[in-house]
Amino acid sequence: MLSIFRRRGSPTASSTPAAPSGYLTPERPAALLNTPRRRKLLENIWQRTSLSRKQFASLYTDPLERYAALVQQLPASENHHHAYAGGMLDHGLEIVAYALKIRQTYLLPIGAPPESQAAQAEAWSAAAAYGALLHDLGKIAVDVQIEGLDGKPWHPWHGPLSQPYRFRYVKDRDYRLHSAAAALLAPHVLTRPVLDWLSGFPELWSQLLFSLAGQYEHAGILGEIVTQADQASVAQELGGNPARALAAPKQSLQRQLADGLRVLIADRFKLNQPDGPSDGWLTQDTLWLVSKNATDHLRAHLLSQGIEGIPSSNAPMFNLLQDQAIIQTNAQDKAIWKIQVNNGRGWVNEFTVLKIAPALIWKVANERPEPYGGTVTVLGSEETAPKAEVPTPNIAAPLPSPSAGPEAPQPTAPGIATTATTAVTTVPAAPSTPPASPPAEDDGIDELLGLLNDAVSPSGTVSPICHKDTAVPMMSDIAAVPSETPIAAQSPAETTISTPTPSSDPSSLGQQFLDWVRTGIQTRKLVINDAKARVHTVAGTVLLVSPEIFKRYALEHPELQPEAKGRNLESWQLVQRAFEKLKCHRKTGNLNIWTCEVVGPRKSRPLKGYLLEEPSRVLTQTAYDNPSLRLLEGDALANGQ
Repeated sequence: MLSIFRRRGSPTASSTPAAPSGYLTPERPAALLNTPRRRKLLENIWQRTSLSRKQFASLYTDPLERYAALVQQLPASENHHHAYAGGMLDHGLEIVAYALKIRQTYLLPIGAPPESQAAQAEAWSAAAAYGALLHDLGKIAVDVQIEGLDGKPWHPWHGPLSQPYRFRYVKDRDYRLHSAAAALLAPHVLTRPVLDWLSGFPELWSQLLFSLAGQYEHAGILGEIVTQADQASVAQELGGNPARALAAPKQSLQRQLADGLRVLIADRFKLNQPDGPSDGWLTQDTLWLVSKNATDHLRAHLLSQGIEGIPSSNAPMFNLLQDQAIIQTNAQDKAIWKIQVNNGRGWVNEFTVLKIAPALIWKVANERPEPYGGTVTVLGSEETAPKAEVPTPNIAAPLPSPSAGPEAPQPTAPGIATTATTAVTTVPAAPSTPPASPPAEDDGIDELLGLLNDAVSPSGTVSPICHKDTAVPMMSDIAAVPSETPIAAQSPAETTISTPTPSSDPSSLGQQFLDWVRTGIQTRKLVINDAKARVHTVAGTVLLVSPEIFKRYALEHPELQPEAKGRNLESWQLVQRAFEKLKCHRKTGNLNIWTCEVVGPRKSRPLKGYLLEEPSRVLTQTAYDNPSLRLLEGDALANGQ
């Protein structure tokens, strides 16, 4: 396939000076895209269209090359998802592939006559792909400072980088600005004929413009497609389950976070307690929430709703809230504030808190509680707790830039002139502090492509897959067991938290854990026999992967922390011991832990866990053994390890 990349001339690598230490050398788009993982993604994107190779080159390959030339080796974020050299390009390809998969589940424009939907099919597919590809592109204009070897700043509208470069993230940046900046760079990726073509479809065009501006609430079905595809790519990279992200309620991550906080504040948190600690304090213009308590419960709520890709520790969780503009940052652009609360009657204490605009929680002012009767004082900036950061090296990224008229929506109509993309050499010099490592070339790609090629059952398929003259190899590490249980699509705003009260009775906690596993499997909030699942079927029963399954339960139930701390244990260890006391698991000799080997051409670490004596403790119907697992002898580990 990459022959279509090599057909166009581009400057040779020798035209760019070699990069000194700490700098990156800009590369040709063809070189950037010519890795096994990216080639597979490109092939999958092509298979999601009904275009010939020539048409695909005009509508997809050319924009993807321009995008690659712009983002070069930039990460997609400073310390969240795809935070490694080249992460922006990987995220761009993944989200386009996901967007085209999701787009196939719709007949667009919704409600139009079938002949109109057929005529506009490729335009809507292309718009979904472009909206996804461009959604984070504004970051290279506002989130990073890029400097050439000559010491001069570089901006993406300057045209291609022709010299080694380095970059650093902008401090005190506005995390909402990059969404607005995406439209600024769209003409550097999409040619004038393509924009002319898309602008001929009024409904599509308005949704695409709203999407590029980050106004997804006005972006209609295109906004939903982009948001859902973004969630799936982020979940994939953070170790979550992208299939669950694709099946999640169709709303943005920002919306899910905000709705989760609204539920917590309405049903669980106690604000403005007059004579002692509270979960938070509402003043005239600010809501202050105790940082650890709020984050632990928000994570638990999101996980209980089946929303994955949520960080398991608080430092990246703070960053996520900051990136999604849920919280307001302090003078040092950090998430954590330090305040002193005084009730005016002798009780004074200090807290580390998150700052939130009340309008985010209460849409109507008269629904808010009365402001706190005491005083809340923000302590000095020198006392402000910092946001955890991952050091980013001073490496940089270059930016080169550079089928029919509106009345003819066929994809061949835009006479797309190929803009020569400027390129340059290769490989960044190793910085003194290396960036987060990118995934291994094939790490996760089989699972990703397997998901992307799963059969979908939409009301109709819009863009039939044709021209499949090559097959993309796809194979999950672990085969999924079929289930007829419907997915419960719940909205965070509609479901309250059901968290057990920490109990000193181990059998009670152990049974609560098993009930949670059973309910999670029934509602598909816990998948089984998936590559990253914590529950598998093997040897006629159920394997509970340890300690991951107990850690997941503990994350959803932060109320266990005080009891665990009192016993000098981690929360998950408290759950594990309570489970063992039920004596419902098989023993291997005098030990508890069994080991399973993954069967197949792709090897991974062995799975270790507990085998249930009776699978009916968590399964409502008989499940076939996972054909990709083979039970070995019990692992020689001490009890509880």
